[in-house]
Amino acid sequence: MGAADSVPGVSGGTIALITGIYERLIGAIATLDPRAARHLLRVHRTSGRRALKSRLCAMDVPFLVVLGSGVLTALILVSRVMHVALAEARALTFAFFFGLIGASAVVLYEHVSVRTGGRIAAAIAGFAIAFYVSGVSAGTEASHALPIIFVAGAIAITAMILPGVSGAFFLVLFGQYDHLTSVLKRFVDRLVGLVTGDPAIAEVIELGTTVLTFGIGAILGLLAFARVVQWALAHYRAATLTFLVSLMVGALRLPVIEVLDHTSVWTTTTTVATLLAGGIGALAVLLLDRYTQTLAY
Repeated sequence: MGAADSVPGVSGGTIALITGIYERLIGAIATLDPRAARHLLRVHRTSGRRALKSRLCAMDVPFLVVLGSGVLTALILVSRVMHVALAEARALTFAFFFGLIGASAVVLYEHVSVRTGGRIAAAIAGFAIAFYVSGVSAGTEASHALPIIFVAGAIAITAMILPGVSGAFFLVLFGQYDHLTSVLKRFVDRLVGLVTGDPAIAEVIELGTTVLTFGIGAILGLLAFARVVQWALAHYRAATLTFLVSLMVGALRLPVIEVLDHTSVWTTTTTVATLLAGGIGALAVLLLDRYTQTLAY
């Protein structure tokens, strides 16, 4: 799931469906209750420890901890690959993203309907918002202030529980993907440096503040929006999916701009390479969909 959500256009929620843990994941997130922390005040007593253990097991926290560890590990590893790809072959990387996002939108449109006025309005709104935001993200340097990072984390994490929409997609849309992959890579490198005798405490604190802010936003966003997403999908499933998929279509403006801006000369070689990169991205999603056709979104 972490590897999937590290790449725009591939959904961690879809991976959860494939592996058969989606229902358990949604149930565990929905039952999380911060009030369980009150049992920590009585951990010095046997009854308090038992009560805490019982509450954590009831919320399926052990499952979430193990799953979260896997997600975090993959995020760190894949984000390093993406950071190098963006630095060394930015145009081809965004062409790959275009294929991923475009194919994801095509696949998901099979599961939505625009037959009513409300759904048409949702589709138009989603496309217009993403088209505008992606244009702003590509045309200017997005702010990386901590409040923006916090909000980005809160919104991106919701994609983990939405099959078909990736968290990285929202980070790309808000102009934070490149910045955050760089920050995470440098933060991990500096932490390793502390262990190997290359201390850079000031930079670790600076980078760690950004990572922590994103993490807090993600945790709070997951707790707050999990129930909202559940409610929206339960009561307005078609309209919600239509809006989300239309967001993806509108956001295709960003990779197009990036490819055009970072391709200095269009030759037969660059054209074929760009089309190939986009095709590989699309093929990856189509193959994933091929093995999830029997799953209900």
